[in-house]
Amino acid sequence: MTEAVFREAAAEPRTQAVPLSHLSLELGHLYMEDFEAGPRHLRQRFERVRPWAEAARAAAAAETGGKRPRISTCFLVDDYFARFAGPAEVVPMLLEEAGRAGLDVDYLARESGCAVAGQVPVAEAVARRIVEEPPPGSYGLRPPTAQTGWLANGERGPVMRVPQAMKKVAAWSPPKETAARRHSVFADVELWDEGPDGHRTWSCPFLAAVWQLARLGLLRNEGRAVLVPQPHTHTDFPEEWDELPELVRLNPRANPFAAYRTCSVLPNHFLAVEHAVRVILDQIEVDPGALAQAADRSTQEDAAVPASVADRVSYVFHAGQ
Repeated sequence: MTEAVFREAAAEPRTQAVPLSHLSLELGHLYMEDFEAGPRHLRQRFERVRPWAEAARAAAAAETGGKRPRISTCFLVDDYFARFAGPAEVVPMLLEEAGRAGLDVDYLARESGCAVAGQVPVAEAVARRIVEEPPPGSYGLRPPTAQTGWLANGERGPVMRVPQAMKKVAAWSPPKETAARRHSVFADVELWDEGPDGHRTWSCPFLAAVWQLARLGLLRNEGRAVLVPQPHTHTDFPEEWDELPELVRLNPRANPFAAYRTCSVLPNHFLAVEHAVRVILDQIEVDPGALAQAADRSTQEDAAVPASVADRVSYVFHAGQ
C-alpha cells in the first residue's frame, strides 16, 4: 500500500526565474598587477580582446539562425585576493580604456561576490553540491573533497611508502582520467585552504566556477536567484569595494546578465585555471529547477543548450599579458 505524503505548499521553495540572454561575453579580469601596470596596459588588453569579442558575437548570431542574438558583456574585478585602489578610481579608468578600444562593459562584478553575496555564503553553498565521480575500480581510499578541499577528474597514482617488514613495495601506477580519450589528462584541483584560525580561503578556480554558474543563471539559494545585477544609479562610484554591489549593471539598456551560454576572452595564462573550472563544473549537482527553466526556455527559442553545464562554457585564449 502506498502512503500519501502531504506537504505545505509554502514549504516547497519555488525556483525564481531569471531573464536570459543567448550569450554572456566576458571581456576579461582585472587583478592588482593589471591595475598597477596602468591605463596603457589595460588599453592594450582590450585591443587584443576586441577582434575575438567580435568573432564571438558573429558565432552567436550564426547559432540563432540569423536572428539577432541577445548578448551581454561583463568584466570581473579581483577584490577577493587583493584589495587595490577603489571603485571610484578603478571603474572609470576601466570603462574609459574599454571605450577607447571600441568595447562596452554592460556588467561589472566583484570576485568577492562569488564567495559571499550579501548574507548568502555562495561558495560554501556550491561546495555542498559537489558530487565526486568515483574512478572505475576505486575503493574509496582517497578522503572525500569535503575533508581535503581537493577535487580530481580521475584517480591519482599511489604514493610510494616504505613498506612494513616482510611486505613488498606496491608497484607504481599512473593517475587515470575518468573520461580519458585513450590517454589521460589528469587534474587535481585545490578548491580551498584554511588558515590556523580555520578561516577558509576559496581558490581562484573554484570562484571562477561559481562565476560561470552565475553567468549561466544557475545559482539559487533556497529557490532565490543569487548574484542579481543591481543598477548603478549614482553619479560617482564609491571609494570602498564593500560599498559597491557584488554585481552592477552599468548599461541600463543591457541585455540580461545571465545567458544560455558563456564565452570568456582571456589571456592564455588563464588556461590552466579554466581547465580546473571544467573539472569542478562536471562534478556539481546544479539546482534542478534552474536547469529545467533554462532548458525549457532555450527550447522554446530554438536555442537548445547542451545537457552538460560545462559544455555551455567556451573560451578564447589570446597571447599577451
